[in-house]
Amino acid sequence: MATLTFKGTPIRTSGELPRVGSHCPPFCLTGVDLGDLTPENLVGRRVILNIFPSLDTPVCADSVQTFNARAAEPSDTVVLCVSMDLPFAHKRFCGTQGLDRVLPASAFRSPEFGRAFGVLMEDGPLAGLLARAIVALDENGTVVHTQLVPEITQEPDYDLAIGLIRNHHHPCPEDAALTSE
Repeated sequence: MATLTFKGTPIRTSGELPRVGSHCPPFCLTGVDLGDLTPENLVGRRVILNIFPSLDTPVCADSVQTFNARAAEPSDTVVLCVSMDLPFAHKRFCGTQGLDRVLPASAFRSPEFGRAFGVLMEDGPLAGLLARAIVALDENGTVVHTQLVPEITQEPDYDLAIGLIRNHHHPCPEDAALTSE
């Protein structure tokens, strides 16, 4: 169980973030098309899970907009923006803001997501919502970075997450052939 704060008041989460070096916990989230989003949908891509309480708060909205602007390159990287908001709210928010480089994902059907990732807030005024956190995965689904933001009203460290995911690249066989010549 981790502890963070909401406007200075301590809040407990359901557990701990996945360990760096471990394999991503299994999950099934809901996309804006009401279809399933699972790790199998993301095989071969680097993933940043931008986890947050709700799109209807300024800091959460800012995190989705910031990741949309900064993290979708290179093309083998996907940013999943995960909250308990309904898929309809995700679709409306991304549509009205012109956000097309992030992948909205709702955990409304998947309460086990918050427990598996240790981000379900267990007490305080936001109990039942997801804490603000970042989990970055390499193209094999291995956790390469995590951050539980210590104060819910603060933004995550975008530069660190984006830098780590961009620099954590396994060269493809063609790259190896080019460098050995």
